[in-house]
Amino acid sequence: MNGAQALIRTLVDSGVDICFGNPGTSEMHFVAALDDVPEMRGVLGLQETVVTGAADGYARMAGRPAATLLHLGPGLANGMANLHNARRAHTPVVNVIGDHATYHAKFDAPLQSDIEAMAGTLKGWVRSSTETADVARDGADAVAAARATPGRVANLILPADVSWGDGGEPAAAVEPTPATEVSDAAIDEVAAAITSGEGVMILLGGSALREPALMAAGAIAAATGAQLVAETFPARIERGAGLPVVPRLGYLAEQVEAQLAGIKHIVLASAKAPVSFFAYPGRPGDLVPEDCSVHTLAGLGDDVTSALQRLAEKVAPGAEPELQQPWLPEMPSGELNAHAMAETIACTLPENVIIADESNTSGVSLPFTTAGAPRHDVLTLTGGAIGQGMPVATGAALACPDRPVLNLEADGSAMYSLSALWTQAREQLNVTTVIFNNSAYAILRMELERVGAEPSGDKAGELLDLSRPHIDFVPIAQGMGVPATRATTCEELAEQLRAAYAEPGPHLIDAVLAPLF
Repeated sequence: MNGAQALIRTLVDSGVDICFGNPGTSEMHFVAALDDVPEMRGVLGLQETVVTGAADGYARMAGRPAATLLHLGPGLANGMANLHNARRAHTPVVNVIGDHATYHAKFDAPLQSDIEAMAGTLKGWVRSSTETADVARDGADAVAAARATPGRVANLILPADVSWGDGGEPAAAVEPTPATEVSDAAIDEVAAAITSGEGVMILLGGSALREPALMAAGAIAAATGAQLVAETFPARIERGAGLPVVPRLGYLAEQVEAQLAGIKHIVLASAKAPVSFFAYPGRPGDLVPEDCSVHTLAGLGDDVTSALQRLAEKVAPGAEPELQQPWLPEMPSGELNAHAMAETIACTLPENVIIADESNTSGVSLPFTTAGAPRHDVLTLTGGAIGQGMPVATGAALACPDRPVLNLEADGSAMYSLSALWTQAREQLNVTTVIFNNSAYAILRMELERVGAEPSGDKAGELLDLSRPHIDFVPIAQGMGVPATRATTCEELAEQLRAAYAEPGPHLIDAVLAPLF
């Protein structure tokens, strides 16, 4: 058995049975070994940002890692933006990064690079296998590192000769480090703050935004009056009718300041204290008010669900959470502006849908319009590196083939990873992509004003405009095997959404919006 065969067998035995890849010469023995371990599914992405984003989306929904196969340092570099998002989402991902044969490195061939240094910027786990006999154990360690709470990116560098060398043997799975139980003292401290009679916000992140933790947090809020708020960009949040209502922390500093008005205690439940997304002239970066105390109920490595349940038993015994009742806005008609589009999406949303949301400025009203829709999950742009939506939707659809996936995608962000559509067509995934087409980087038009830049002219405007030439998403999608239509009214969008949900396989709708600014 060669090293690649032993590694893939070990990955499968450790619970990793899908590998998103864009391989090259140095990974060919790994590719060949896929036929020797049929339990491992290989999925081709045409660019590494699709590969890494799909692994992120898969793991967010499956609750276990996917593997990637990346071609040397440049392949890792191509996938770094979505690995940054995965790091911020605390997603378990196992990257297998091909490298030159160990004895070839001294020649400094054109594709030679410092892979370890590059992978180290992801602040996860990095190891380079140097012996065929050890590569399977290295793989088992990589999976365990990725799965350790709260989840991380693990990078296993695989030199070509280690992959093709004989003498590999599968290794047993390694148990990941479990989540830490929160101390009684931490529970008591938070309980005292919550029952102080002063304004309290419980900021929820990570698995605190899944149903078991949400119900406990809802009971606490019902009994004590504490406000529940989700982090701005959650990796995965369960929401809709039948769950507690949890608004998200604002994106803009002014929004956060309004939400924190009167709050004297912020309780962190697998979340970080609020900071401004960017620096702005004359504005603070730390958004916690000076007269507000911050208490950590559960850190990122802690068992936040257990902590919230124990806190609920202490401060809210017998309390029932207030649940969102079924509610939808009225179906709009006529011109397809951003708000009407959000209402149309809400009114047509199917049960149990997974929403990969990269709608950016055009989707600001979506959390409100969909609050009372049927139960659904939302995956958001955790690290702010655009180009995540299409790949994450692809991975989510592979993780949950029995659920519809809706990708809400800004037009500018879509251009980063359009080739994900090809993978969706190849795998016949149930993904409906809606392009929020306003022909602009609208969020940057807003930020140009917010940062206090001098009034802009034609040259600045050119860098924020996507209308010259017009991007025609319909033939682009069709060229990659995805049926596509265009909607310019609410009626057209509703009809096309219902048709897409009813028919298996991927679809794209180019929704042309009236300008937001």
